[in-house]
Amino acid sequence: MTTDQESNTQSSGFFSRLRNKLNRGTAWLTRDVVNLLPGGKIDSSVLDELEARLITADVGVEATQRILDGLRKKVVRSELKDFDALLAALRAALLEILAPVNRQMKIDTSKRPYVILVVGVNGAGKTTTIGKLAKRLLDDKFKVLLAAGDTFRAAAVEQLQVWGERNGVPVIAQATGADPAAVIYDAWQSAQARGMDVLIADTAGRLHTQSNLMEELKKIRRVLSRNDASAPHEVLLVLDASQGQNALQQARLFNEAVGVTGVVMTKLDGTAKGGIVFALADQAKLPIRYIGIGESVEDFAAFNAENYVDALLKSGEPA
Repeated sequence: MTTDQESNTQSSGFFSRLRNKLNRGTAWLTRDVVNLLPGGKIDSSVLDELEARLITADVGVEATQRILDGLRKKVVRSELKDFDALLAALRAALLEILAPVNRQMKIDTSKRPYVILVVGVNGAGKTTTIGKLAKRLLDDKFKVLLAAGDTFRAAAVEQLQVWGERNGVPVIAQATGADPAAVIYDAWQSAQARGMDVLIADTAGRLHTQSNLMEELKKIRRVLSRNDASAPHEVLLVLDASQGQNALQQARLFNEAVGVTGVVMTKLDGTAKGGIVFALADQAKLPIRYIGIGESVEDFAAFNAENYVDALLKSGEPA
């Protein structure tokens, strides 16, 4: 069973807002491109302009090259007769990159509790993501428990408890400085005793270069596996989209350390036009589970490749 059985209306509303966040007015990727077409012809200058826009939007050199190589071959074969044909080919190329990572998270109900470990660097939005995810799971009729595994900051525990109270979800926490693995172990035992379906565990924000903190994540994994050899069942890496190419490096190193199974891309409302999603898909090849465009629960949705590409290519409302 997927955690995302939202209505088409809800999904449409989210991606409409996403479009307006990415494109305040005319779509940035195709803005004025039609004016570059000499007599309506697609030529190298048009493709060079698209290439520059993709690179500056953090799509990445490799992904951009892949997109442009395909378009150039179509130009050589005279398959791009006009702007509409170019737009259709561009949409197909973007979807080709995102399709393999367009895999929603599924809760295996045979695993009780189903353990979701949430990791990422400081400031990426882990705790907020946990609160929003808990709300979605509750809406899908799952019983949820939260573990305050970020024991380094009292504020992190308090923030998680606020989300717990808001959603009516229990939170297992200990004193500041407690062993995170012990907190999450206690939370697992509590979740099992209470018959919870899902345990979501917060962890301290850490730089991917801090080897001692990465070792702590590995310890958490080991402790969980003592209870259930298959736990954690999902390791969600929360990435701040405004970090650009640095987010790609974070994905590589966290995946090497703890085996990331899915990505949550946050702060797409403040990013350089959302291109990092393509670089991540092309290079890291990790499933993109959710995306966020703001602070409210409504600004969080399951990733949908087609809707994302359309949000990128279609114009938003003027600012």
